[in-house]
Amino acid sequence: MPDYGHPLRFGSFITPVNAPPQQAVALARLSEELGLDLVTFQDHPYQAAFHDTWTLLSWVAARTERIAFSGNVLNLPLRPPAVLARAAASLDLLSDGRLALGLGAGGFWGPIAAMGGPERTPGEAVTALDEAIDIIHGIWDAGERAPLRVHGEHYRVDGAKRGPRPAHDIPIWIGAYKPRMLALTGRKADGWLPSLPYLQAGDLARGNEAIDRAATEAGRDPREITRLLNLAPDARPEELVRLALEDGVSVFIAMGDDPAALQRFAEEVAPAVREQVAAERGAAGTEQGAPRSAAALAKRMPGIDYEGLPEALRADALEPGDFHYASAAPNYLRGGAPGLILRPRDVDGVREAIAFAGRHREVPLGIRSAGHGVSGRSTNHGGLVIDLARLNAIEVLDPDGGVVRIGPGAHWVDVARALAPHGLAITSGDYGGVGVGGISTAGGIGWLAREHGLTIDHLRSMDVVLADGSLVHASAASEPDLFWAMRGAGGNFGVAVGFEFRADRVGRVGFAQLAFDASETAEFIERWGLAMEGADRRVSGEFILGGRRPGAPLVGQGLLVVDADEPETVVELLQPFAEVAPLVDQSVTIAGYDQVMGLAYSELPHRGYGEPVSRSGLALHLTPELAADAAALIEAGATHFFQVRAVGGAVADVPEDATAYGPRAANFSVVAMSGSDRRIDEHWPAVERHLEGMYVSFDTRQGPGVLERAFAAPTLERLRALKRRYDPTGLFRDNFFIAPEPAVG
Repeated sequence: MPDYGHPLRFGSFITPVNAPPQQAVALARLSEELGLDLVTFQDHPYQAAFHDTWTLLSWVAARTERIAFSGNVLNLPLRPPAVLARAAASLDLLSDGRLALGLGAGGFWGPIAAMGGPERTPGEAVTALDEAIDIIHGIWDAGERAPLRVHGEHYRVDGAKRGPRPAHDIPIWIGAYKPRMLALTGRKADGWLPSLPYLQAGDLARGNEAIDRAATEAGRDPREITRLLNLAPDARPEELVRLALEDGVSVFIAMGDDPAALQRFAEEVAPAVREQVAAERGAAGTEQGAPRSAAALAKRMPGIDYEGLPEALRADALEPGDFHYASAAPNYLRGGAPGLILRPRDVDGVREAIAFAGRHREVPLGIRSAGHGVSGRSTNHGGLVIDLARLNAIEVLDPDGGVVRIGPGAHWVDVARALAPHGLAITSGDYGGVGVGGISTAGGIGWLAREHGLTIDHLRSMDVVLADGSLVHASAASEPDLFWAMRGAGGNFGVAVGFEFRADRVGRVGFAQLAFDASETAEFIERWGLAMEGADRRVSGEFILGGRRPGAPLVGQGLLVVDADEPETVVELLQPFAEVAPLVDQSVTIAGYDQVMGLAYSELPHRGYGEPVSRSGLALHLTPELAADAAALIEAGATHFFQVRAVGGAVADVPEDATAYGPRAANFSVVAMSGSDRRIDEHWPAVERHLEGMYVSFDTRQGPGVLERAFAAPTLERLRALKRRYDPTGLFRDNFFIAPEPAVG
């Protein structure tokens, strides 16, 4: 058979003997020290002289750092597939994606039955393995919300919960020799794992032919299937070269427990084989690397030139058929199905991504820092997403002056943690999982807003990649117009790839969580507003009201930060809020600002779904009229999340025209979320008539009318003129698109 072009790997095949207990583990660690790629173990659960292989794999995972590991092969009849799938996913997560799942159909039926397992004919064993693979893949498909149901002849799961999702796409390798097992390998497996001592002359060629035929009939590319081989460690390099080039073997696994033989295999045989195979492949012009699977190719979306993706972006890009796509496609609140997610590693990569986007004007374009994206524009359906998560460096340049440089993909909780040892903080939203790039180009209403202003008010400069690919440094002294526009309307002008901030001196703070009986909803809203406007500037925060539940009082959740660390001062400054409405619960703590930002933060991937909608606006006061209309909105069930955040104070100290952000005089930011545009739009206009402007990061509406509400007329006029200068063709069009002002004359 021809060479499949897969990269060569070398491994060990160790007997899991339990005397002495640490021998197998020591050989596994030696395998890693010798630079081998893989360590594997037999699995005979009925052997009293052997360790349990799964327990051994777990121990080896903990005692090694780099090497991949697998059973060779696991005895499926004694390992229920649904349980095995969950155990495999868990071990893969704990080992940072180092597990492979070698599976066998069984065979030693007497000992298996003695352990309480089934006795199967060879045909039944193949059918059972076929069913098991479906169950294993089904459990791993954590993105599928429907419970798993497989009704097979030998295995049945009926409503099993899915997950966890493994850290990587765990390959399933099958130990196969007979025609039905070989066909199953071609249809469903990721690798063929026979042992050379069990093969006759020509068996490898015949096996490859059977696997390739079955793969092709199943619509797969035969190159998707890795060919592995267990063999003696004293095999000659020239024999392995022949096996690689003529029989397609790319993973050679040395059987035996002799450390000296293992060392020779790793230090002499493996390098010689790599060198000669590389030379032969180079001379023959062999296409190298495993191809993207046929199933993955079938999920590509129209309108995107996948083959034209620049080489610098190719390795990290995610397509709909890729394993990690499911965790990268949604954002914090919503689903999404982009056609391609570009994940540049550096500024040059961002420039390449923007150039690629420029060739795809017909599909949506989203720019993502960390994927919080309440407005929904950090993901899309069928378009491109430029994900800046890898540009996440945080560097404290001048601790005394509070100067810090931050990448757009950093999370604010990490920024807070980096600044805390220096006694510094930057007001930055109310959730640590928010990315730096989004709010640093929109506004940034945070826990310290009334005392320290918006996030954008602390920007000293930023580096921006424009639509034409040029990198521009924007500050008050350099490109001041762009610097002005990027602070409030940044999504229209370029991709910020670096920010320089001036942080404030902030020590430990008081953090209060107050739960109110908000049954008298309008009164609660109005009295909260009065308490906040009358509060010391050291107090900032918000309240949240959910939807009403039949038979239960409406509970308002108040969250407040007090920039003080003396308990008496904190309680004194909070006292007016305790009198807003009857308290049903309360908690007040003194903590670091970084700890507050870390509350409820999770490093797990976003799993948003659906298409939630949101409305926002800025209010000078929470007047009785506004409070009454907001209460009616909530009472009607048109919103499941109604939030009012404090601004005012230091926010209003900044001149109105200093940035592109909306009305500075407002004391409150009002947000309502719903599952339906129609439902919320029946009631939102009554609330909106009391509001000015909007917070663009919290509103899902689009269109010219929304722009005119978001920006005052002079601001919008200036933004349109600048759009023509910096993005004349309108590449950045999916985030409150400002059409370039037509040229005059």
